[in-house]
Amino acid sequence: MSGALKFLSGIFAVVAMLVAAGGPLSARVWEVPATEGALSNILKQAQAGDVLRLAEGDHDGPIVMDLPLTLSGNGKARVLGNGTGSVITVNAADVVIEGLELTGSGLSHETLDAGVKLHKTAHRTIIRNNRILNNLTGVDVHGAHDAVVSNNLIEGRKDLRINERGNGIYVWNSPNLLAEFNTVRFGRDGIFVNTSHHDTFRNNRIENVRFAIHYMHGNHGVIEGNVSSGNDIGYALMFSDRLEIRDNVSIDDRNHGLMLNYANRARISGNSVNGGGEKCLFMYNANKNAISENRFEACPIGVHFTAGSAGNRFQGNAFIGNRTQVKYVGSRVLDWSTEGRGNYWSDHAAFDMNGDGLADTSYRPNDMVDQVLWTQPSAKLLVGSPAVQLLRWTQSQFPALLPGGIVDNAPLMQPPKVKIPNSGVQG
Repeated sequence: MSGALKFLSGIFAVVAMLVAAGGPLSARVWEVPATEGALSNILKQAQAGDVLRLAEGDHDGPIVMDLPLTLSGNGKARVLGNGTGSVITVNAADVVIEGLELTGSGLSHETLDAGVKLHKTAHRTIIRNNRILNNLTGVDVHGAHDAVVSNNLIEGRKDLRINERGNGIYVWNSPNLLAEFNTVRFGRDGIFVNTSHHDTFRNNRIENVRFAIHYMHGNHGVIEGNVSSGNDIGYALMFSDRLEIRDNVSIDDRNHGLMLNYANRARISGNSVNGGGEKCLFMYNANKNAISENRFEACPIGVHFTAGSAGNRFQGNAFIGNRTQVKYVGSRVLDWSTEGRGNYWSDHAAFDMNGDGLADTSYRPNDMVDQVLWTQPSAKLLVGSPAVQLLRWTQSQFPALLPGGIVDNAPLMQPPKVKIPNSGVQG
């Protein structure tokens, strides 16, 4: 056989294999009418790689996808669950679900009923450009690797109390997940990560939930460019290691903008927390974190730093207009400047005589009176007394009398700028 014939025979063999395996050459586009039973019937006939284009209107669910198919609605088709289980359950890898409205899941927390549920075999599934409304859980990614959840509107059940609702996006043991440009509202938590590593959550907008992003036992994750607005807590990072938290915004979250609880070796930079009911940043037993170039503004407490947190570095942050800039109850002296550069403090009245951008005097956010008030709240009755005023004046004149606590030996004269991300469903 000549070389040319051998080459052609090889090509024909590859084509035959692709056809036999249901590859791209055998893919078919199915037009699915919005009639009773049509979607289920076509799912039984479709082959791997096929595209199902759903016509405008209502289609019956729930459905199960056991083959790598594309389910597309062009923004005009709706799949309706029957109030039990999940609206779409995916068991196959390489599925695409796009342009649909999905509603009508069950209400079982035990089975995590959802608008879309990805089982552990549903690797590389893409869920994009959908409206996932009034389900218990929006999207449940349960063991699938390399999934993408992008540009969806996810709204939970407003008729349930917040603790009865499911999460907007629930992630369990699903490494390398990407969730981006989603808008999530009215769930329990906007995004809840439980025991999942190397995931990325970026440019999402999350409103009217308990925690915007709740991270538990997840390592090496990236949380960037998200906006949290009007939630109890913006970003709750717990029992996790080496997270990247950058360029996020928390606006008027009621308790904490950022919370670190047993979160270690994280890099937290470029974030903005503006307003809130309690604390811009709360750190509890969080160690060896780098907190830099963030803006903490207009909170009752800028940073509450407690319970043995050690080895953390603060540099280049701005603390602006917080009623109490830092609350730290401890006897150790902690220097919040690194390599000759500290942080900006809006209440630090200081000069910069040599023009190097650093204040000429150190800054201490707390004094002995603060320590007494935190440990003995009833002492607040004496705050305006001449004795307390004399004590504060004496400490300012004789710094050796000040207790242990935070000191910034190189405070900045100007605050850093942070960028506001373009987050949530686009277009």
